[in-house]
Order: sequence, then structure tokens, then C-alpha cells
Amino acid sequence: MMQIYRVAMREYLENVKTKGFWIGILLFPGMVWMLIELPQFLEERGIPTRHVVIIDRSEDLGEIARQRITLLNRKKVLTALQTHISKATAELREQMMEDQEIDTGQLLDQLEQGLEQLSRSDVEINPFSPNQLVKLGDLIPEQMLLNDAQWAQFKKLALSQLPADAPPFTEPDLRFREVPLIDDISLQNSNEEIEKQLKPYLRGDKLYKNGDEEIELFAMVIIPANALDPDQDLRFWSSNLADTDLLDTILAALSEEAREREYSRRGIASDVVAEVASLRVRSVNFDPNKGAGDEKVGIRDKIRQYAPIGFVYMLWVAIFSIAQMLLNNTIEEKSNRIIEVLLSSLSTNQLLMGKVLGVAAVGVTMQLAWIGSLIGILNLKAGPSATWVADLIAAVITPELLLGFVFYFLAGYFFYAFLFAGIGSICNTIKEAQNYMAPLMLLMMVPLATMTFIPSEPNGTIATTLSWIPFWTPFVMMNRMAASPPEFEIYGTALVLLVSVGLVFLVSARIFRIGVLRTGQPPKLLELLGWLKSRTP
Repeated sequence: MMQIYRVAMREYLENVKTKGFWIGILLFPGMVWMLIELPQFLEERGIPTRHVVIIDRSEDLGEIARQRITLLNRKKVLTALQTHISKATAELREQMMEDQEIDTGQLLDQLEQGLEQLSRSDVEINPFSPNQLVKLGDLIPEQMLLNDAQWAQFKKLALSQLPADAPPFTEPDLRFREVPLIDDISLQNSNEEIEKQLKPYLRGDKLYKNGDEEIELFAMVIIPANALDPDQDLRFWSSNLADTDLLDTILAALSEEAREREYSRRGIASDVVAEVASLRVRSVNFDPNKGAGDEKVGIRDKIRQYAPIGFVYMLWVAIFSIAQMLLNNTIEEKSNRIIEVLLSSLSTNQLLMGKVLGVAAVGVTMQLAWIGSLIGILNLKAGPSATWVADLIAAVITPELLLGFVFYFLAGYFFYAFLFAGIGSICNTIKEAQNYMAPLMLLMMVPLATMTFIPSEPNGTIATTLSWIPFWTPFVMMNRMAASPPEFEIYGTALVLLVSVGLVFLVSARIFRIGVLRTGQPPKLLELLGWLKSRTP
């Protein structure tokens, strides 16, 4: 055992001292942080303000489209305002603001309600006096579009809830901004003439002059006089075919107006239609596998159902990266004749076990560092008042799940690690090893293909069948553990996997014993079978 321990420690220290190990440790939290921050950064700064020309041939449809664009712009500001307040009051969020009418928790709730209202499809104008002094909560009732004075008052009142030392709020750029036609173009011109004159600006060949500035023109919208007629089409010009937010927003606004007018024509009250359309039938979910009095399904149960996918992916990454590390180390030491020196003082089985355990310790270190950094980043980004991180951790860290995950994780790693070590012992270069690796990599792609399917049918025929195939047992059973599979399958597949690990060890040990000292071309398949029958010490 002492010899195995020394080999394992040597293998562990040799790997953790490398730059690649520390790059891998630091790269993961950096990527997680970037995945959280980058979408917000791109939303706020990555997409510039889109300038659009709206030509309204109707009496009032253009104004309806403009109102919806205003809502889209304000939703972006409201999201940024919510984020700013959340960051500025992270330490005070749980305390009441003594000198204000509401606390920051209520403020964030009201801002979230405002975002929901701005996202509604039935927003209408509900004017009230610009000079009226109102509370913050009164500024976000249903079906209301604030005028400019009320919108400014809302932002000022929201920011007044912040502590005195809070950083200033920087309002993001508008999502879309309407610009007037240039002087050379008249609204009296036909649609074809206007389109012909604006094509160079829409293609980006020319910059569009808007007052004293020159800008890029994103789109042009021509709303015909009878745009609500089913036989008429709105004319939309833009060279950017990927960003469809503007077109979708305008079409949604005009479609709702068409429905409103049709309701009126048929004598149907639109508010009645909206009220009926808002009716929802709710349900309470129960799980028959839970104990009496605790059958109700909550958010933790839903998280728990899909949390195993993360463990399956972690196992796949661990096997792919760490076993690859074992393969490379074995080939390198064999090429440099280091293995011959090591075998002068220990057996091949001791060397094989030491290398596998040492690299396994590297993998455990890396996984713990990744999980710890992930939990730390989630807690940091969520803030002290967020409970979903605790729900996620509590959903995963349960005795039955944790024990199952640990067992299948370790058994799966050792199963593949012995295979990779055996492959490494018969190859002199990475290029030679790739020929043997290809079949294994194809087998390892199956769990990825079924990773999201199995939680929806965890005890189905496919999941049950794959569970008994040792190559896929660790992945599939980890994915099924949250669904409480039959005990026979849990213990049966565990026994099959343990027996398979033992058999793979015996096979790899036979190959390792001969192949690790062999030079020249890799052995053929028949020669490998001869090695397995050999009893050469």
C-alpha cells in the first residue's frame, strides 16, 4: 500500500504543479462569471441604439406603434434600474428604510411588477395629471403607459429609495429611436420613391443625417393607410435580418389594435375578452413516492429532478479530461523510460493503481474547486436575500442522491481510467493512442445524447436497458437517481458496475504488465488477446 501511495502522491503533485492544472482551476469560475455578466453587458452596451424611420400613411396606427416602441425602450431602462438598485442595496435589502415610505425589497418587487406590465400585450393609455404627486407603487398600475413627465418622476422616486452613498445610475441607451425623414425626401412621395432614396442608407453605403449628427439607419417602416386590412402588408426594410425585435413589436401592436376594432365592430367589450383570456386553471402537484403529509411537489423537487444532468455532465468532463491526463502521462513516462526506473522498485499492478489513484485525486481537487467557485459566484451574484441558491443546494445535497452520485462518479471514473491506462501502455505516441481512443469516444457520446431525455422517462425501457450496460451505467443511473428507480436496479447495476470495474482492472493490468515495457509498433488485436492469456509476471 505504501508503494501505491507514493506513486499516487507523485502523480498528484506532478499534475497539480503544471500550468494547465491551474489554468483549468481558474478558467472555470472565469467562464461562469463571464456567462453571467456577458449577456447583461451585451444587452446594455453591446447593441447600439437602432435608428428607424416610420412613415405613417394611416391616421393613428403609427402612434400605436410608437407607444409600443416606447414600452420596449422603458423595459430596458427598468431592467437596468432594477439591477442598479439590487447592487446598491445588497447589504441593506433585508432592513426597513426608516426615512422612506417603502423598503428596498418592496421597491424591487414593484420594479419587477413594472417589468411584467411593460411586457404585457394589452397595455393601454391611462392618463393622469403630470402635476399629480403619486407614490411609487401607484406609478405601475395595470394597463398604464406613463407620459414623459410621469416616467421621469417614476425614475426619480425609485432612485430616491437608495442610500445616500449609492453610486449614480447610468441610464442605458435606447433600444430603438425614431428619426425624421431627411429634408431631401417628402412624405408626399410614393412608397417606391422613398424606398429608392433610402436604400443607400439602409445598406450602409451612406450615413443618415439627423440634425447635426450622422448615424447608421437600421430600418424603415411604412404603415399603409389600411394596414389593418388582412389583404394589406406593412412594408419593413432592414439589412439586419437577425434582429427582429422592432418588427415583432410593431406587428404585435397593430395586430392587437386590429383585434380591438373587430371586438368593437361585433359589439364585444375588449376588457371582457381580456378578462376571459386571463383565466387560468392552476394545479397542485403531488409525488406518490414521498412520505405521508409531504407529497406536495415544490421548487426543490423540480430542481432535484433535473439536477442530475449537471452531475452527468461533470462526470463526462472528468472522465474526458482527467483520464486523458492519465493517458498522456503514461505515454510520456513510457517514451522517456521513466517507467522502467519505477518498475525497478514496485510491481506493474502497484504502478497502475498508484497512477489511477493519483490522477483521480487531481480530478477530485479540480471538481471541488469548480463546485466551490460556482456556489460562491451564485451566492455573490444572487445577493443575501436570494433563496434559490439555497433551494438548488438543498435539492442536490440529500443523502440518497449524494451517496448515489459519489458511488457512480467514482466507479465510472475507475472503469474508464483503467481502460485509458491500458491504452496508454501499448502506445508510444498520442497519435497512436487516438486510433484506440476513437471507439471509446463514440461510446461516451451516447450519455450526452440521452442526457436530457432520461429525466422525462427515467424508468422507461431505454433508460432501464442502458442502465445495465457497464459503459453507460454510471451516466444513466446518476441521471435516474432523482426519480427513485427500483431498488433492484440500483443494487443490481451497482453490482454489475463493480464487477465490470474489477474485470477491466484485470484486463488492463495484463495489458499494462507487457505493454508498458514494449517498444515499437502497437500490438494487433490478436496479439492483445494473446497477452490476456499470458501469465508472464
